[in-house]
Amino acid sequence: MSKQKAFILLSLFLLLFLITQNCSNPWITGRGRIVFLGFEGGFYGIEADNGEHYDPTNLPANYMIDGLRVKFTVKILSDVGSIHMWGDVVEIISIKKI
Repeated sequence: MSKQKAFILLSLFLLLFLITQNCSNPWITGRGRIVFLGFEGGFYGIEADNGEHYDPTNLPANYMIDGLRVKFTVKILSDVGSIHMWGDVVEIISIKKI
């Protein structure tokens, strides 16, 4: 096999790998409300209108209002754990008050 064919095959394999890795961490858009949960020292989460629970790692301080309605886009961090044990750990991509 020539070096050029090997390079092309390796590039295709790498591209396929990167595409499948991106699928394992989907972005989710939804609406819900900010909730304060008093266990494990207290923390804020997002309870989506569809019943899903999200444990954000980067919720801005001005959104830490129990009951605040929001529209959000989050990325699930499947390789991150949390002591809260309440929903999926997520990184907020965007969030707006509604």
